[in-house]
Amino acid sequence: MANAEKEYMEARTKRTQRKNKILALVSLVSFAGSGLFTVVPALQKALSQDTTLQAAASAETISLQKQRQGYELVLQREPNNKVALEGLVKVRLQLKDGDGAIAALEKLKQSHPEREDYKIALEDLKKRFGKSDE
Repeated sequence: MANAEKEYMEARTKRTQRKNKILALVSLVSFAGSGLFTVVPALQKALSQDTTLQAAASAETISLQKQRQGYELVLQREPNNKVALEGLVKVRLQLKDGDGAIAALEKLKQSHPEREDYKIALEDLKKRFGKSDE
């Protein structure tokens, strides 16, 4: 009888260990699954925000280019239009077109030699974009 009890206890221990392993595996799979339900939407949101930011930057660039074209059209009719030249300088700076901004600011300075702020701004721009007076 002692032998039968020993075999029964060993079989019961093995079943308990097997149940524990299965329970641990199910728990691990459940934890990983619930983590996926949290991580995947967060990743999708991050990716969509990145796409949205790129689209917004692209739309802003297009808008700035249209503004630049508008100022250039005005300057074709009125080459010394102060408002159009100032707007063109600002837009070209936003578009990171340093040479274009310097050219427009030089034209402003020539058209309005009494304006010290144009001279100072032109010097600052030339320093910023590495251009020297010739």
